Amino acid sequence: MARRARQVETTSATVAGGRAELLRDPDRADAWELLLDGAPQSHVDLTEPTRLAFEYQRRLGHVIDVAAPDRAPLRAVHLGGGALTLARYTAVTRPRSSQQVAEPDAALTEFVRRHLPLPAGARIKVRALDAREALDRMPEDSAELIIADIFHHARTPAHCASAEFLDAVRRVLAPGGLYAANITDGGPLTHLRGQAATALDRFPAAALSIAPAVARGRRYGNGILLASDGPLPLDALRARLGREPQPTRLLTGAELRDFTAGARVVTDATAQPSPAPPAELFG
Repeated sequence: MARRARQVETTSATVAGGRAELLRDPDRADAWELLLDGAPQSHVDLTEPTRLAFEYQRRLGHVIDVAAPDRAPLRAVHLGGGALTLARYTAVTRPRSSQQVAEPDAALTEFVRRHLPLPAGARIKVRALDAREALDRMPEDSAELIIADIFHHARTPAHCASAEFLDAVRRVLAPGGLYAANITDGGPLTHLRGQAATALDRFPAAALSIAPAVARGRRYGNGILLASDGPLPLDALRARLGREPQPTRLLTGAELRDFTAGARVVTDATAQPSPAPPAELFG
């Protein structure tokens, strides 16, 4: 919070999701943080797009790193666009990748692209569609990687947190492809446990990377849920997580099933939005 109190360059616009602001990073000349209604949403370093400042984005970046051999292009889908941070990362680390982004807030996309141009040669197509609508329009088995980072007013909508949503993901995901989702929760972790139980029900393999304090319900935070119909690259992922500055657990197998604590599979009929972050989290 202290950093934001300093005099920094900002630009803003009204978008469908509220007030979008870009704050220049005072420590890096060409890096910006995107906020929506005051909540930090993305961070982009135009000079060094492989630099992921947010912890949860680094963990998703590790998934991108292990999704295929080094530098091999991917057919990737990003559900939720924001500042297109991970699409930029993929374009630079995996040249010639073909990427689709579902971001329903067209005004936000226009604001971001006007102020934060994409890397040269990036093959990124942004569609002004809701995540489930976008999945319904995509061909079967057409993506090797699907990343869900879907938030509206800092909460994941209920219709993107159900078994039926995962069924739509599985239809689009090619055999052996990876699905990764950024999920936020705190306290008793009811939402996150339900999402893990639902992934275990819909996919043969699943894992969860999570900070120990969040796993114990001591603070609100992010869990990255990973799933596939084939083997997960767990060893490679553990190696990257082990280099993170903060400890991160990777729950798999019986440990992940124990984490769900008997949570039931979430359906469209029972799904709820993810919990709102604590009011004090963003100052």
